Amino acid sequence: MISILDCTIRDGSYVIDGQWTSDEVLQLTSALAENGFEYIEIGNGIGLGAARKGVNTILSDEEFARIASSVKKNAKIGFFFIPGVGTKDDIKMSFESGCDFIRIGTDVSKNESALEYIDYAKTLGMEVGYNFMKSYVVSPYELCKKAVNMESCGADMISLVDSAGGMLPSEVAHYIRLLTECVKVRIGFHGHNNLLLANANNIAAIENGATVVDTTLMGMGRGAGNAQTESMLVILEKMGYSTGIDPIRVSGISSAYISPKTMQLKGSDDLQLVMGYAQFHDAYLNVIEEFAAEYNVDYRILIMEVSKINKENPSRDLVRQVAEYLSKGEKVNVFYPKFYHKKP
Repeated sequence: MISILDCTIRDGSYVIDGQWTSDEVLQLTSALAENGFEYIEIGNGIGLGAARKGVNTILSDEEFARIASSVKKNAKIGFFFIPGVGTKDDIKMSFESGCDFIRIGTDVSKNESALEYIDYAKTLGMEVGYNFMKSYVVSPYELCKKAVNMESCGADMISLVDSAGGMLPSEVAHYIRLLTECVKVRIGFHGHNNLLLANANNIAAIENGATVVDTTLMGMGRGAGNAQTESMLVILEKMGYSTGIDPIRVSGISSAYISPKTMQLKGSDDLQLVMGYAQFHDAYLNVIEEFAAEYNVDYRILIMEVSKINKENPSRDLVRQVAEYLSKGEKVNVFYPKFYHKKP
């Protein structure tokens, strides 16, 4: 059984600066639930507690939970959670407000910081997923070792996450295949669309044992977006998987609620392509832009060179040093590494 986890409300909030209204959350959740979606993820992009970190939002976490839960029918409603952004009190609130699951995510090297929150959510009786953010920074073997630890601590689902949208289907297949051999819990995949491979990567994940894949309506999500719910449903039908969800009716949901909300869905521009190629997370774009301007270097080259050193959590000092290096070298007008004249 393949499950679609629709995270339009959560990941799509990046596109509209958190401006979901109570009526939109009510109508979207109700429509998705009526059409048979098993998992619906709500809230702001970085999850529970985002407002305390200065994220712009109309609705509080409690309002998201209360509104969505009131129309969830047979669907499971849940939030994303990053330790240090959210707290245990946030998890408790979500549960008491009618949520069914929580997905806890950390950078792959910080997975142990999730353990106490997995345990806490399990004691409440919630279904708990764990997301390896920026999964690609470690080998499949290292990821499997970490996954065994997350399973032993109670995670019900473990997801490979292509945070920068730069993985190839063959890479996704290899990671997922090994994960299914290492753990017995459900395996999921969450991808981004920088190289326009999000749907293809979902297919690779499914063909190699994943049973949960993330999608958003019209591909609405951070950066270049995510796998598109509507087209993914059609693909699954063609592959012989019966989801019980009508793609045409789902397209109607997008026409009613997503199309009028944003004109910003544009596919993958040069910036998204560079970030996908380099596997660079856009959370660090402000630092890139700052030092690219200060040292008068091409921000695309800066992204590529920084990512050669640290794809997971590049520091300001690293970006500054690389920008300074580039400013002293020969100018390069293309971003593919084979054309580089100098390397740090």
